[in-house]
Amino acid sequence: MTLFALQTVLNTWRRLKPGILCASLSIAALAQFYSHARAGELPGYDRIDIHAKHRSTLVAGSVWYPAGSQTYHSLVGDNPVFQGTRAMLGATVKDGKYPLLVLSHGSGGNMDGLSWLSSELAKSGIMVLGMNHPGSTSNDSSPRRSAQFWDRAQDTGAALDEILADPVYGPHIDRDRIYMLGFSLGGVNTLQNIGMRADIHLYEKFCTQQPQSPGCVFFAKGGVDWKAVDAERIGASYEEPRLAGAIAVDPGMHFAMTPESVAAVKKPVLFINLGSDDTLWDEINVGPTGSNLAAHLAGAEYVQIAPADHFTFLGLCKENAAQLLKEENDDPVCTDPKGADRADIHRRVIDAVTQFIKKEGAPT
Repeated sequence: MTLFALQTVLNTWRRLKPGILCASLSIAALAQFYSHARAGELPGYDRIDIHAKHRSTLVAGSVWYPAGSQTYHSLVGDNPVFQGTRAMLGATVKDGKYPLLVLSHGSGGNMDGLSWLSSELAKSGIMVLGMNHPGSTSNDSSPRRSAQFWDRAQDTGAALDEILADPVYGPHIDRDRIYMLGFSLGGVNTLQNIGMRADIHLYEKFCTQQPQSPGCVFFAKGGVDWKAVDAERIGASYEEPRLAGAIAVDPGMHFAMTPESVAAVKKPVLFINLGSDDTLWDEINVGPTGSNLAAHLAGAEYVQIAPADHFTFLGLCKENAAQLLKEENDDPVCTDPKGADRADIHRRVIDAVTQFIKKEGAPT
């Protein structure tokens, strides 16, 4: 290149440099804005290992939270039956402190199966801590191990110890606003963790009177003898003092909670039943036509959503999932009552849970 040509290039660069730099900065700013915008559209998600002294293995855990950056999309909870939920895997946590909801799945379920709920709560500013209870989770659901209610009840404290000590998540948790939500069998340990105590003899009596009740059938298939189960361990106190309140959705075994322990609960509790009075199973009905447990707690709230049934609480099903389950002779978890809209039911549950948590955390 000649000196003249080089000088021409330099002069041209000097003239264009301001515009090029402005354009570059604009593109960078736009990219940064787009990254933050996309991060705001999806919640953050990651896995954690929970060390539990009462367990022989680690307990698998997960965390959903408001995302502060964009990583890459992951589909959580997707399988041949249920639709997955998109999340930002391993994104940073958005600045701030948030309420925390501990999530306990039902018998044979798993934490990612409730991603429809966890993701929406995280997007609304509520962190969610999930856990897979060994012995009563997907592909590891034993009637005999599920009957050891004390193990599930102690998982909650171990999970809280883990996340509160975590250097990434712990600083973002408002420790005065920690709640718990349990579904079905998860509702049992939720009631225990809020301070209720179980009398297994009451459950044995129920199953004697209603042996065809779904929960009783499940335990009977495993040959569970309630007379041989450790009644003292089941009836012990598993109250978790760090909880500010609890939400029980179709809780199983609720009628086995002792009246004295029920009366002693002073923290706010939200009960949710899915189904009408004439379709609710007796073992999960906490409303006026059932045990009316909600009326025995000071300040408890009761929400009944219908048409729906117990399994409507599970994720949105894929096309042909109901037929697949039928062919496998599995539970009809994708068959809702006539007129039920599972997506709409989910939205109503999300709204009820969000309002409960945010109302309880509001300044007085």
